[in-house]
Amino acid sequence: MKAAAIERHGGPEVIEVRDYPDPRPAPGEVLVRVRACALNHRDVWVRRGMREQRLPHILGSDIAGEVASVPGGRDRLAVGTRVVLKPTLTCGRCEFCKAGQDNACVAIRLLGGAVDGGYAELIAVPRANVFPIPRNLSFVEAAAIPVVFLTAWHMLVTRADLRPGETVLVVGGASGVGSAAIQVALVRGARVLATAGSEAKRKRALELGAEHAIDHHADSISSEARRLSGGRGADVVVDHVGAATWGESLRSLARRGRFVVCGSTTGDDVTLPLRQFFGQNQTIHGAFIGTAGEFGALLRVFAAGRFRPVLDAVLPLAQAADAHRKLEQGDHFGKIVLATD
Repeated sequence: MKAAAIERHGGPEVIEVRDYPDPRPAPGEVLVRVRACALNHRDVWVRRGMREQRLPHILGSDIAGEVASVPGGRDRLAVGTRVVLKPTLTCGRCEFCKAGQDNACVAIRLLGGAVDGGYAELIAVPRANVFPIPRNLSFVEAAAIPVVFLTAWHMLVTRADLRPGETVLVVGGASGVGSAAIQVALVRGARVLATAGSEAKRKRALELGAEHAIDHHADSISSEARRLSGGRGADVVVDHVGAATWGESLRSLARRGRFVVCGSTTGDDVTLPLRQFFGQNQTIHGAFIGTAGEFGALLRVFAAGRFRPVLDAVLPLAQAADAHRKLEQGDHFGKIVLATD
């Protein structure tokens, strides 16, 4: 098979398309022919050597394709079935997996991180990771879902327990997680404020349904969030940016508010104002992607047409290095996707 792989760490130029051995599914695994794989910032960090260090390596966590084979033939999953993959591999045996909290599995691994991913023509994955694609979605659209929408769903629905009528502040609303969080919040009946760094991105956030879009380069996020909420602040703040926005995000939080964080793109060296948190009965939640049960629920909402993937660009697998350059430039809105055909 062809795969866009790295054999050393560095810039986008280290990604090279070459021939790789076809994966051989183990018992209980399914061989999937990859049709589309979306990029995530984690791909950049792994490429640079800031995350998993395995080499050579195939990147890519967000994968959609069709079933190529089911070894043993005992599964009802037919060859040719269009599927999207849950991006986390879990043990199925620990206390968290048994409780349906598999995103907290003690042995959790990520496709494209600790194991080879989807910048390739084929991938072998456990049967538990394989979910049918809703009929109303293409391969490219399905590949834009797993990491960002599952993370946003877990943050807002499960961790924050978002309720109708509450105000949500989405920091970095033009990002993959941010654009997904806007949609999840709206489906939950919330009012959405978003931040973005350019006029074009703020316009797109408004088009997705945000009520207001704050310029997080020129304006004080917290001042604007409080002004737009009548001085109250946001009931829920969604932040994946980290150090660059941490203080402003916290100051935007209402009394009894819930702060949900899923990443630290600009660094994780932050300060937590304890007096504010205990004095205002606030809560902070960490969130890492989501569970298999949540993924199934999410796909049902997509099947009902209530969410739509946000796409910026689709490039062929051979242009994986160019896709990384585009991701690092930061002027995209939505997902950048690699297509194998």
